[in-house]
Amino acid sequence: MIGAVDIGGTKIAAGIVNDAGKVLAKRETPTEKARSYRDGLSHIVRMLGEAAEQADTELSGIGIGSTGWVYPFTGEFGDVDFLPGWKGSNPVNDLAREFGVRVALENDGDAAALGEAAWGAGKGKSRLIYVTVGTGIGGGIILEGRLYRGADKAHPEVGHHVIDASGPQCTCGFRGCWEALATGPALAAWFNAKAQAADPQARALTAKEIFQCARQGHPLACEAVARETYYLGLGLANLINLFVPERIVLGGSIMKSMRLEDLRKVIAQGCRFVPFEKTELALASLGDDANLIGAAQVWHHRFVPQAPAQGAA
Repeated sequence: MIGAVDIGGTKIAAGIVNDAGKVLAKRETPTEKARSYRDGLSHIVRMLGEAAEQADTELSGIGIGSTGWVYPFTGEFGDVDFLPGWKGSNPVNDLAREFGVRVALENDGDAAALGEAAWGAGKGKSRLIYVTVGTGIGGGIILEGRLYRGADKAHPEVGHHVIDASGPQCTCGFRGCWEALATGPALAAWFNAKAQAADPQARALTAKEIFQCARQGHPLACEAVARETYYLGLGLANLINLFVPERIVLGGSIMKSMRLEDLRKVIAQGCRFVPFEKTELALASLGDDANLIGAAQVWHHRFVPQAPAQGAA
């Protein structure tokens, strides 16, 4: 059985995933308790051991998915905002030494893309893009059945292509990135600025609350959701124009409130030079354990020989 580790900004999870992509046991700890690498590694080792004991199995490998900048083929951490003390550390080597098995590491967007491609909504598609939309925008690209990597084996940041150069400042350095315009915080920031300009005493709402108000017909909330739909659809149209994938799988908290048919209408406005209607939109299907399941698939993708992808010719 494969041990899986998901390292996120809120929590670190570890569990056991079988060859069908089912989580047999898992443990979690707040990321706050793992600010130092030594503490984090100790928690991961403990959780993997406890999960293996609960599942009554031994580990045959370990896959890791982590938010932020990681080096998949050296196993090292780069600059990860919420874990600065981990920079230069190597959980691949350390876990391999601890458990005596092979270990693989990927960015969590790539990990989730691999999981959905193998066991979820992207199964059977050789040209697939996974996008998660929540507090940020991330994802992974699979072409001809293999994870796409850029120069220096880098993970492409799909959330940081510019869709409105006069838009809000983004942490990457540009203005108007997809992530700065189409995430939950971006939706809430726009709505609350408008609401409080009209009424300084107005309570700030979350993205979830804004979607709820829109369903009840609140005019400003409806305008905010329409804006979110446009910018999210515009970013998807850009991906379709660039890659023309067979399917885009959409996950994350924002997608729980979006309608795919509304996104398709936006896409149709700007993809007339590619067969955009051939690109299917689908909601991610692996649920709350998507990142953990994806981490397990990281190991399979790295170490298990892959059959030729369907449609790869």
